[in-house]
Amino acid sequence: MEQDVYFLDFIIKALVENPQDVKITRTVDEMGVLMTLDVNPADMGKIIGREGNTAKAIRTLLRVVGMKNNARVNLKINEPVGGMKEVKPASASKTVDEAMADLKL
Repeated sequence: MEQDVYFLDFIIKALVENPQDVKITRTVDEMGVLMTLDVNPADMGKIIGREGNTAKAIRTLLRVVGMKNNARVNLKINEPVGGMKEVKPASASKTVDEAMADLKL
């Protein structure tokens, strides 16, 4: 196993509740090394972190590991199947006239 894959595997499995669902795919092309991460949908929040800070930190550490091996390493975190649920806007339940009547002005 490559050092960068081993490192990412260790970090991610330490963070998640379902380490058996962690899948890392490593591809190399002219742009460098691309590591694709798949995790259990329940663990996505732990990997992304508040405002994406955990994901940014993991990417920074991977770049450091890549520099040690003279490679440019990038991380792509795959969205779980089904994606994020679409939020529907709240529908207006009253007309303007009804709302004004409720105010009793």
